Amino acid sequence: MSDLFDHALREKYRSSGIHDPLAFIKDAIDWNAFSTLLKDLYHNDTDKGGRPNVPIITMVKVLFLQSMFNMVDEQAETMIRDRISFMNFLDYPDHLPDATTIWIFRERLSKTGRDRVIWNELQRQMESKGIRVKKGSSQDATFITSDPGHGKHDEPRNEGKTRRSRDGSHTKKNNKSYFGYKGHTIVDDNKPVPTIRSYAITTAKDHDTAIDLSKQGITVYRDKGYFGHDPKGFNGTMDRNVRGHKMPIESIRRNLRISGKRSLVEYPYAIMKRAFHFSHVLVTTVRRVRVKFMFACFAYNIHAMKIIQG
Repeated sequence: MSDLFDHALREKYRSSGIHDPLAFIKDAIDWNAFSTLLKDLYHNDTDKGGRPNVPIITMVKVLFLQSMFNMVDEQAETMIRDRISFMNFLDYPDHLPDATTIWIFRERLSKTGRDRVIWNELQRQMESKGIRVKKGSSQDATFITSDPGHGKHDEPRNEGKTRRSRDGSHTKKNNKSYFGYKGHTIVDDNKPVPTIRSYAITTAKDHDTAIDLSKQGITVYRDKGYFGHDPKGFNGTMDRNVRGHKMPIESIRRNLRISGKRSLVEYPYAIMKRAFHFSHVLVTTVRRVRVKFMFACFAYNIHAMKIIQG
């Protein structure tokens, strides 16, 4: 981007007077740290030349914007060129990615597992700001639906004209059917809102107990669905009735205390689904959904940081 055009855009942004929620997010964390941590994703920045890479920091920010504003790759390509608040958030880079570049970058993250590097750096920066797990944590899970397609049962799910989820599975809960995946999170007990400390993705049919995100030495509060499955941390799982036996008053009181501790455990899901519209995915594998879910959790944590820091 030429210096003159760059200056003109910055002046237009400054004079617009818009209320820009991305202004806080831009300065909330050190985005440059991701560039160093992920630099080995690319290997063609040599003296031999070739098409220059879009800066890694730009790519991370674009995937963040996708999650926060629920954009598919083609929409993201258009909006980062069209919306001045997006341009300002990206720091007016000389090179902007197209839809294919966005897909390839996300695919590299999913194949290499480097989305964990992004997540761990976010956690490190949060803790440096004093946002830590203080007394306890709570684990829960939520459904993330996907497209089952309309092919035959024995037909490969990714063939034909219909996008079909290769890894998604069917399940039923409370007489309602779901197809897709399940996002698992563990949150801290920070007030006034919790922050997500860890995440995982399974298919929808996998039971909540398949994932234990707790840490040794920290109490984890869980609902009755986890009863009978001991976590790595101190067990704060709600008691469940044993068939033919009435639950003792001590267990009832204990469940009420745990319920109070878990009162905000679903708040992150509400924000992700209502504000970010993250409840349905078009990607077709567990690892791809994992990256999408990580960025949704990332966006939620920035939202929580703004509330916590006032």
